[in-house]
Amino acid sequence: MAAPSAPRPPRPRKEPQPLVIPRSAAEEQRLRLERLMRNPEKTVPIPEKLNEWAPRPPPEFVRDVMGSSAGAGSGEFHVYRHLRRREYQRQDFMDAMAEKQRLDEEFQKKLERNKMIAEEQTAKRRRKRQVGAPHPFILFVFVEPGQSQEQGSSEDDEEDSKEEEEKEDDAEEPSFVMGRG
Repeated sequence: MAAPSAPRPPRPRKEPQPLVIPRSAAEEQRLRLERLMRNPEKTVPIPEKLNEWAPRPPPEFVRDVMGSSAGAGSGEFHVYRHLRRREYQRQDFMDAMAEKQRLDEEFQKKLERNKMIAEEQTAKRRRKRQVGAPHPFILFVFVEPGQSQEQGSSEDDEEDSKEEEEKEDDAEEPSFVMGRG
């Protein structure tokens, strides 16, 4: 019933982009970054971590139990072969997971061992600093000519020792710890 009024204007067309085939991984990465930076306000899709593949758990109730009689049908072999393949896959997966867990435990032990070594070295260096000669970067406090040397130095020594302890505590990070980034 309604008469068509004016025809709609055509949609604006996008500019055709030239086809660029990346020749290296660096060039492919550069092209992706350029495409992302064309519209910085647009959110970047970050894919979530895919779940690791895991074999199906063994069935709780097995319907097709193989008989032990000789001369089983020719179709039984294929069923047996599939069951055996799945069981081997499941065992391989369990072995791989056990190996991965063992490697993770070894890595954690190694981290702990490195952390202990770093803490021991830090403690050793701290003892050397406390026992040894004054550090060359420590500034000496000069006493004003009107004050007695003992009076000015005792107050300043207390303040200096507190400041030095605070500075040492701030710098007491282990010198080397793996896994931090």
